[in-house]
Amino acid sequence: MAKRSNAKRQARYQGEQYTYNSKHRDGKRSKNKRRQVEEQSNIVDINAHSNQLETAYAPRHKKQPLEARTTAQHKFINAIKNNCLTFGIGPAGTGKSYCSAGLAAEALESGRIERIILTRPAVEAGENLGFLPGEVEDKFAVYIDAFRDILNERLGRGVVEYCLRHGRIVAAPLAYMRGKTFDKNTFVILDEAQNTTPTQMKMFLTRIGDECKVVINGDIKQTDIRGPNGLEDAVQRVQGLPGVHVHKFERGDIVRSGLVRHLIDRYETY
Repeated sequence: MAKRSNAKRQARYQGEQYTYNSKHRDGKRSKNKRRQVEEQSNIVDINAHSNQLETAYAPRHKKQPLEARTTAQHKFINAIKNNCLTFGIGPAGTGKSYCSAGLAAEALESGRIERIILTRPAVEAGENLGFLPGEVEDKFAVYIDAFRDILNERLGRGVVEYCLRHGRIVAAPLAYMRGKTFDKNTFVILDEAQNTTPTQMKMFLTRIGDECKVVINGDIKQTDIRGPNGLEDAVQRVQGLPGVHVHKFERGDIVRSGLVRHLIDRYETY
């Protein structure tokens, strides 16, 4: 009788222990599940918002070939394709930078060249920005933002970032061109050339190697330096040289906006 009652108590104890263990395991599972849900709800993707903004505001990658908007642009594009050295002279808004950067992007994407070099004199337009933080590339970045926007549009932001990191697109001040040689695998663009001195322009022009592409853009009437500027001086010296073309844009070739055309008329009249 005692043995039977002990057996019943033992069975009841084991059943209660099994029930307790099961409830304890289930409780731990549910608690862990709630904890995981709470942790997941507290996770924030710090890149999600920036990616959304980049998608919203990044310029669309234009895959179609560069097309001229005016007859003057068409002649300028053909001149760049058919000459080693091309000068683009004229007022702001005529598409000098856009055409040259667009052709450079096409040449890099097709593999006809291996590197784009963007340069300009580090001269500010009538004001002194003072000390700029960062490395040389960071300091000079503010001067070539316009070209970067064009390249982003023609190649895509990701491609441009990759090329900048790996030296396929190089942006450097004009002073850093001394000692370099532009070879056949290079497309070089000198912008704002009206702010060069004749000495600087001579130094730049003597970097040109065989079969490279060099485009020099500027507006002689908007120089920010005192004394003679290298662009006007160079245009007079290169007349008649083989492989060199000087293309002049007029106020009627402005495509930026009709207002810009009228403003230039007013400023150059008075």
